[in-house]
Amino acid sequence: MEHRKKNSGYTLLFEKDFLTLFFTDELFLYRFQYFHQYTKPTGVQMDTISFRQTLELVRQIEEEFMQLQNDSNHMMRALLYQLLVALNRFYAASYNLERDTYIHPDFFRFRSLLENQFMVQHRVAAYVQLLKISPAHLNKICRQYSGLSANEMAYKMDFSDPSNFNRFFKKLTGTTPQGYKSSL
Repeated sequence: MEHRKKNSGYTLLFEKDFLTLFFTDELFLYRFQYFHQYTKPTGVQMDTISFRQTLELVRQIEEEFMQLQNDSNHMMRALLYQLLVALNRFYAASYNLERDTYIHPDFFRFRSLLENQFMVQHRVAAYVQLLKISPAHLNKICRQYSGLSANEMAYKMDFSDPSNFNRFFKKLTGTTPQGYKSSL
């Protein structure tokens, strides 16, 4: 008889505004390598000590969520901030990346536009016009901060075809949307 080990874990979902409305650094979430990595895997193996430290922060967030108080949003925000920084440090060390990277504001603006308009704007020329920068400048900063051209980034964000979404989802999570759904 085969013994199968049951997997368990946490999925932490939060809105960008939950953090960015209270921090003056509008690039805060873009500084984390694991959220915006184009050339390295999004997953990482942790040693036992790092895993326990990370898990403790997740459990503290869960405990706060289970016993909400008037100031719980501030406590959860602080714990989430600490968790994200700790994960970024570990991820950066695992893949020999810079921990806190400078991000050109035009790259941030392009990413933000892509996230908000990818369903209606599929041409890089439209983004260049909205950003009021040259195509050459956009390509230069995209290659510098992502390793991809502006066209490649825009293509990766086009989910009009289900296979594009599946590839994007798998790159972020390491599994297909169907595999993720069945694991819940």
